[in-house]
Amino acid sequence: MKRTFVIAEIGINHNGDLKTAKRLIDISAAAGCDAVKFQKRNPDVCVPEHQKSVIRDTPWGKMTYLDYKKKIEFGKEEYDEIDEHCRLNGIAWSASPWDKDSLDFLSQYDIPFIKLASASLTNHGLLIKACLTGKKIIISTGMSSEKEIDNAVRVLKDNQLNDIAILHCNSSYPAPIEELNLSCIKTLKEKYGCEVGYSGHEFRLGTSVAAIYMGATIIERHVTLDRTMWGSDHMASVEPQGLFKLVRGIRELESAYGDGQISVTETEKEVRKKLRRS
Repeated sequence: MKRTFVIAEIGINHNGDLKTAKRLIDISAAAGCDAVKFQKRNPDVCVPEHQKSVIRDTPWGKMTYLDYKKKIEFGKEEYDEIDEHCRLNGIAWSASPWDKDSLDFLSQYDIPFIKLASASLTNHGLLIKACLTGKKIIISTGMSSEKEIDNAVRVLKDNQLNDIAILHCNSSYPAPIEELNLSCIKTLKEKYGCEVGYSGHEFRLGTSVAAIYMGATIIERHVTLDRTMWGSDHMASVEPQGLFKLVRGIRELESAYGDGQISVTETEKEVRKKLRRS
């Protein structure tokens, strides 16, 4: 069985605080994750016009939605520190660019892949620009129709990108167990002939391990210090203890999977001598 690439999705769960981001990097590295991932936006571009002036209650007081999105956004100074902190911890990092400006921003760093969010699957201009980086593209498929996924994969392949991974995903936060439809992992793999993974937003951990049995070779889960923290993504995230448990479960499955060949194992041979009767 191929070793599963585990991504700890920090996203915006740092709430604009670099110390929190570094703590989540430390935890993800200690748990055995292969990479952490953030989200990068230009709020002036990404926030819809009708939402920009909406007033929101935040931990920093009342402010417009646009000002809130700007407050939690990391810039170059923070990402320089994230880049160094990940290097010191021996863990890779990347981010999901939600617009072309953010993709340009990320291009200054030596990141191993570009992750495109489900919300960006139909943004073909962003997909094409991502292809120009020459990096591996990982794209989530939440809230997408089969035709939309077809078109996205076609755009990526038409732009001579062969290193593609598609993540099955349900974009509800949290996602109901009965709507996960993990069988789609096999469907995606058979239809598109590329690497397939799973991005989970449910409460449970076992579903992510089950996804590997279904053929996923990449697992992405949101992580948080505490599910009760303020913010939209914390409730559908995995806390530190759960992250350790998840990675351990993934590695145990990899060890237990085997090659399917029927045989007497080494540890069984002595037992066989004692107990077998002809």
